Amino acid sequence: MEMQKELTYDEIQIGNRTHFTKTIADYDIYQFAGITGDFNPMHIDAEFAQKTFFKGRIAHGMLSASFISTVLGMKLPGPNTIYLAQNLRFLAPVYIGDTIKAEVEVIEKIDEKKQIKLRTTVYKQDGTKVVDGEALVMKKSLT
Repeated sequence: MEMQKELTYDEIQIGNRTHFTKTIADYDIYQFAGITGDFNPMHIDAEFAQKTFFKGRIAHGMLSASFISTVLGMKLPGPNTIYLAQNLRFLAPVYIGDTIKAEVEVIEKIDEKKQIKLRTTVYKQDGTKVVDGEALVMKKSLT
């Protein structure tokens, strides 16, 4: 993914929004498990997962949510963004082969601290909301 041109704090406006889309592969789930150490059989053991409420392996909720960070750091607010806080609600499972869209929207600017609040949402290809939350970031410029 190409990094967007850096936006200054003043260039960012309430209502600005953008997204990142990714299809979740089997490989992504195994890689995430290896990186985080979360080898819950719900994610990596097909036989176990088939017997659960979900009837199959699901991606880690935090894997889906992690793409919010991709949007914040690479697109909006973009380079030189400092992630301060995030709240999340996990609403639906993501399965291997699902295409998810992590979307952020600027909802408030706090000028005295150069902080930005953003609505953070992740959807599946059918429009199902899988993650809902809000982030707080600080926007610093190199200049």
